Amino acid sequence: MSAHGTVSAATSRRHVRVVVVDDNEAFRDSLVSLLDTDELQVVGQAGSGMEALELVTRTAPDVVLMDVRMPAMDGIEATRRLKELLPSVGIVALTGSEDQRAVRDMLVAGASGYVLKDSDGDEILHAVRQAAAGGGVISPEITPTVIEELTEALERERVRTRQLEIAQEALLERAARRHELIARLGHELRTPVTVILGMAQTLSKGSAPEGERQQILDTLVNRSQALTRLVQRFEAAVEAGLTEWADVNEVADEVAASSPRLEVQRSPGPAMATLNRTAGRRILEELVENALAFSPPEATVAIQVTIPNGAPEVRVVDRGSGVDPARIARIFDPLEQGEELNTRKHQGAGLGLTIARTSARAMDGDVMLESSSPEGSVFVWIVSAGSSGLVT
Repeated sequence: MSAHGTVSAATSRRHVRVVVVDDNEAFRDSLVSLLDTDELQVVGQAGSGMEALELVTRTAPDVVLMDVRMPAMDGIEATRRLKELLPSVGIVALTGSEDQRAVRDMLVAGASGYVLKDSDGDEILHAVRQAAAGGGVISPEITPTVIEELTEALERERVRTRQLEIAQEALLERAARRHELIARLGHELRTPVTVILGMAQTLSKGSAPEGERQQILDTLVNRSQALTRLVQRFEAAVEAGLTEWADVNEVADEVAASSPRLEVQRSPGPAMATLNRTAGRRILEELVENALAFSPPEATVAIQVTIPNGAPEVRVVDRGSGVDPARIARIFDPLEQGEELNTRKHQGAGLGLTIARTSARAMDGDVMLESSSPEGSVFVWIVSAGSSGLVT
């Protein structure tokens, strides 16, 4: 008995263990007969993809002869799952027709070879041997087309991989640039902000001598204007180098979510543009904050996204009393309201609009007052004059 066991083990080591999977029982039987050779051993049969998963897990074959077209779970899905469970198993796909798509999908799923069911027996045996040895065979009738399709697919994947690598490199570079600019911004802003705050506190306490108050006010204005110019330079630098391909409709939706008084009237389809998404949100938030502040408390403010000439435009329509005609020419000037920086109530008519316009222009766009009347005002953000907004 022990001698018999030793011989069986040696024989088992010489045999290539094969599982046959096909929903046609008669064809399975014919394959089993074909594979009954001195070097091959059929260790199991399955009539479906689900049966194959259980059988292969239990028997651990060297090769699976897999039918492509089966009900419930086809050979493509079964192959994909089997390769996840047993990456070393060789799988030879079988089909009754020259289905180019099935060939490609089976090979992508992990099959090492592919033969037609009406192929010569020797060709099927050769495919099984090649799969057991780590190689693969594809029927000559379909090889050229499949190779061409796989070559094209691989080329597309190569291009896509390279594009992802370039995008990753750009993101890393932008992140490093952002870190450097933020560090510089904090350093450069700290001193003038401290000076402005100190002067403002001196004035608010009334401790400054009467003869020095005007001088302090003049210095405060000059320092504030210098600070504004510094902020503009940093914002322009940040926004010019940190752009991406984004949907302006999504930016409008994000801003509108901040208040129930905001209503988005969007263009049909995506409104794509090259912009810094964070800066774009800030531009729109400045315009919206201005519109909400000057509209009646119960009034709705509209955010309208259009693509009139291929470049997205965003209009913010308020229900306020309009801009004083005497101030229209200066509405985008820094600190036009004449209020202290830390007590400003209506940012939309002061520094906020200045920042919005500066940010928009840094991305090749603009912010303008399109119209104003006693019934309300319309500010327009032209996202980018060079954008191609509509995706077809």
